Amino acid sequence: MLRKTFAATAIALTFAGAALAQDQSIIVQSTTSTANSGLYDYLLPLFQKDSGIQVNVVAVGTGQAITNAENCDGDLLLVHAKPDEEAFVAAGFGTTRTDLMYNDFVIVGPASDPAGIKGMEDAEAALSQIAAKGAMFASRGDDSGTYKKEMQLWADAAIDPKAASGEWYRETGSGMGATLNAGIGMGAYVLTDRATWISFENKQDYAIDVQGDEDMFNQYGVIPINPAKCPSVKVTAAQTFADWLLSDAGQTAIADYRIDGQQLFFPNAPKN
Repeated sequence: MLRKTFAATAIALTFAGAALAQDQSIIVQSTTSTANSGLYDYLLPLFQKDSGIQVNVVAVGTGQAITNAENCDGDLLLVHAKPDEEAFVAAGFGTTRTDLMYNDFVIVGPASDPAGIKGMEDAEAALSQIAAKGAMFASRGDDSGTYKKEMQLWADAAIDPKAASGEWYRETGSGMGATLNAGIGMGAYVLTDRATWISFENKQDYAIDVQGDEDMFNQYGVIPINPAKCPSVKVTAAQTFADWLLSDAGQTAIADYRIDGQQLFFPNAPKN
């Protein structure tokens, strides 16, 4: 009888430990650039050391991340499409949206530069030249924040690139890394976030051709998922991570993350 009691106690403690471990972990629905750039590999061990909370990241395009969050598959949302983020909060799926950090988008291309855009700072003018010359352009063609920005830039240039789909305009339907690989393989220009480009290893003869346009500003936001919509959300742990990212410690860690001496993200959380 005593042995059975000890066994039952051990089983109970095992389940309690598993429940505690589960309570101390959260799911973040995230854009791919923060994962592909290695930022989470740098940040998350620092946060877990401070808090004891494990963060599991689901890295997909921003549109898919928002959809996943609306389906209650996560505790926190970290993406880069501000109008969509604000709509997410307005619909009651998020509690609050806060600016977290930023970088920018760039257009990269081959050394041959068939559209003659190297050194340009006007993204719309560069895209107009690409279209006019029928130079190859590889697009993610998904619902990511990068694709949303690309579509905005084409619209500002009064060009519908989809009219040339399958010709000079190629849609990969893939993530940023895969699209860069495909674009480089076909000698195409590609719009990418700077962080992914810095961390991308298969650059070959490619370089940044267009940068510095304020229209290519890339803002990231953080949003705890609303328990009123998703009762299973881990409110306390998710808010703890959001607060840490927005704190001096988190903002300093974001600023300190570099590859080859280059800063990938620039913290800009509002000061209290």
